[in-house]
Amino acid sequence: MIRIIHSDPRFYLINKSPGVGFHREADAPGVLDLLRRQLADTPVWPVHRLDRVTSGLLLVARSAAVAAELGEQFAAGTVEKYYLALSDRKPNKKQGMVKGDMAKGRGGAWKLLQSQANPAVTQFFSASVTPGLRLFVLRPRSGKTHQLRVAMKSLSAPILGDTLYGGSAADRAYLHAAMLKFRLGAEAFSFFCPPDQGEQFGTREFAAALARTGDLSAWPWPHWGGRMSAWVEE
Repeated sequence: MIRIIHSDPRFYLINKSPGVGFHREADAPGVLDLLRRQLADTPVWPVHRLDRVTSGLLLVARSAAVAAELGEQFAAGTVEKYYLALSDRKPNKKQGMVKGDMAKGRGGAWKLLQSQANPAVTQFFSASVTPGLRLFVLRPRSGKTHQLRVAMKSLSAPILGDTLYGGSAADRAYLHAAMLKFRLGAEAFSFFCPPDQGEQFGTREFAAALARTGDLSAWPWPHWGGRMSAWVEE
């Protein structure tokens, strides 16, 4: 069953499970198919998407007009998106920015380029969970396919469980869309949904690390090209 986080006359906000595709694949229904079925075939419209491996907040419109309005905000980068990820590898830097064009690689993967014509931009902070496991808070400033997964690989810290990008095998890929902030008409919305699936997301150590993060949107996120303020917890 699809978990509905918030219901509004204009949209639904759901918590997508990992391993569920956005689109229908062969006989396997996509997340919107499952939601429509759960809502007795109530029509819904996509606004943005999450990878199959990613869990977390997914915004779904209840009319084509609202889908268009929200879609424009996502395209313009005015919707604030914050993700949580775990890696069991030591990153080549603990905070900062990953920026570069992306191109298709082999086997369905993407790769980061040194060129900057139309770059994917990801800002991040990180903190230790336990020795050998690190929590990353990721803020994408663009919306490229596999952007966060590619960014983490470029840091030499692929996402735990994301074997497509060299991550260690695990019970799931540890990437979760945790927070969304957006406006609709005169209203401002802010939603946070902690991850609830995955062995490593269920530990006391992760819960303690997550509690220390506080409001993700209140962190000192710089403007594009700005310097990152020092927030690194060893």
